Amino acid sequence: MKNDFNISRLGVRRFESPVSPSAFVADDAGVLMDIEVSRGPADVVSGQIAEPAGPRAGLYFNPSAVRAAIVTCGGLCPGLNDVIRAAVMVLWYRYGVRDILGIRYGYSGLTEAGVPPMRLTPEIVEDIHTDGGTILGSSRGPQDVAEMAEYLAANGIDILLTVGGDGTQRGALALCREIRRRELRIAVVGVPKTIDNDIAYTSRTFGFETAVAMSQAPIAAAHMEAKGSRNGIGLVRLMGRESGFVAAYAALASSDVNMVLVPEVHFSIDKLMVFLEQRLERKSHAVIVAAEGAGQDYVGMGGSDASGNRKLGDIGIFLREKIEEHFSARPAPVKVRYIDPSYTIRSAPTSPDDSVFCFQLAAYAAHAAMSGRTGMVVSLWNGHFVHIPVEKAVSARKTIDPAGPLWQNVMDNTGQPELGSR
Repeated sequence: MKNDFNISRLGVRRFESPVSPSAFVADDAGVLMDIEVSRGPADVVSGQIAEPAGPRAGLYFNPSAVRAAIVTCGGLCPGLNDVIRAAVMVLWYRYGVRDILGIRYGYSGLTEAGVPPMRLTPEIVEDIHTDGGTILGSSRGPQDVAEMAEYLAANGIDILLTVGGDGTQRGALALCREIRRRELRIAVVGVPKTIDNDIAYTSRTFGFETAVAMSQAPIAAAHMEAKGSRNGIGLVRLMGRESGFVAAYAALASSDVNMVLVPEVHFSIDKLMVFLEQRLERKSHAVIVAAEGAGQDYVGMGGSDASGNRKLGDIGIFLREKIEEHFSARPAPVKVRYIDPSYTIRSAPTSPDDSVFCFQLAAYAAHAAMSGRTGMVVSLWNGHFVHIPVEKAVSARKTIDPAGPLWQNVMDNTGQPELGSR
């Protein structure tokens, strides 16, 4: 059977790794991508296999001569500084790499017109994990791939760690192809970043857990505001352009939410209003959580932003206005309290568990790059850190299955009915 999860390698590994041999991962080890089997008298386990992440016995790059670089792209996300710090610490202390560059302001820093890179050392990065954002800066939008490849070659960069979401990794894929066309020996390894948790072939992306945890305070505030008024409605808009995982998990964690709207499930405004009427008659208050990409058939703007993402209309403002309009003729009109904590969450430091996760992802990315692997991202899959070809990671967005257990859990937790389509 052809294995679609093979990882490209730059060549023969000629250098001995300074890592303890007890930590080495064998080259013939594998992790099954699908661990489910049909039980029967003659079960046969087979299928696609991914490489486990971890240090290898041989290195492609000489640690004393290699130049590594780190770039952070796209919107801010909790954990960017954690990843930068971890990569520097592992490269410096585990491998003895002394030439590490931080590319400034995303892929624009890989062009001659960009801001020059900064030198990264343990002293520079030792405390950056306590701050949100990224010390390197970030940007959206593509750059000329040929110019980026030329920049890497001209500046002697052997390893590039790309920290970003779907758009960033698509850019990394294009860059890998250009590097291969030029027959350059440069490793490009990705660390998938997205609050929305929508990267394919990874169970979780960094920043997601922090976002869910930080969503609890706004939801609790919306609940208190709603309960404080007769016919009070708390409305919270959370992150989730194409995938509603943050909204779904935040609602499950809170259990104060009465309605969740996500991009994957279309809803009827009329049915939404009927549910709100019934809820207010019973309880005199309600809490709604809406992912930012929900209801775009009502508010979508059309076109794309600099990163190639479709432009979204503001579902939060739309819902607030529609709800106020619908109930305006009632003897006791509703009071809607609208909260959007998106940028507060995006720019925050990570939760402790997310910070650990960031370190692990960055460490495994450094190990992969030093061994000469390229065109891949580090992923958590079936409880193991694995290598995933970047082509697979960007092949589709991970979304909530409206017929799956997660969405059923949300509906059971909130008590909301099927809101259907128009």
